[in-house]
Amino acid sequence: MLFTGERIRLRKMSNEDISIYHKWRNDIEVMQYTNPSLDVFTYADTERFVNSVIESHNSKGYVIEEISTSKPIGVTSLINIDYVNRNAECIIDIGDKDYWSKGLGWEAFKLLLDFAFKELNLHKVYLRVFSFNERAIKLYQKLGFVKEGKLEEQLYRDGKWHDIIFMGLLKRNYKE
Repeated sequence: MLFTGERIRLRKMSNEDISIYHKWRNDIEVMQYTNPSLDVFTYADTERFVNSVIESHNSKGYVIEEISTSKPIGVTSLINIDYVNRNAECIIDIGDKDYWSKGLGWEAFKLLLDFAFKELNLHKVYLRVFSFNERAIKLYQKLGFVKEGKLEEQLYRDGKWHDIIFMGLLKRNYKE
C-alpha cells in the first residue's frame, strides 16, 4: 500500500490532530531541529496552522502513525507544491521523542517520496535543514538528497550562528 510501510503508516492530517501537534509544536526539544523561530504557540495558533495545511491546494500533510498501536508519532508533508514545474518542499518532524533514532523517520520519508515521485509525478523535492542537525542530514543523504547550497549564519540558536543547508533530490536520483 502506498502510505503503509513495515512499522508506520501515513494518514491525512485532520482537525483531530491539532491537540497532539500542539503538544509537539510547543516542545522546544522537538522544534529546535526544524523551526527557525522558536516560540510558544497558543492552541488557536496551532489550529490555524493545521487548518492552513489541510485546506491548502499546494500542501499535503500527513500524520505518521505507528502501525501496531495507531499512535501518532510525528508529521511529514509536501509543501509549496508547484504543479507546473513539478517540485515541492518536504518536511518531517518526529514529535514523540520515544521514537527518535529508530529508523522511523527514514521509513516515513520514503513513503512520502514514493508518493511525490510515483503518484504526483514530481521531478524534484527539496528541503532545508539546520547545519547542526547531523542526524537529519545523514538521513537525507541516505535517501539520495544532495547539498545544493546554504544560507550562511542564517540561524541564531543557543548563542551561536548556524547555516541553513538546502538539499534537493531529483526523481532520477531517488534511491528506492
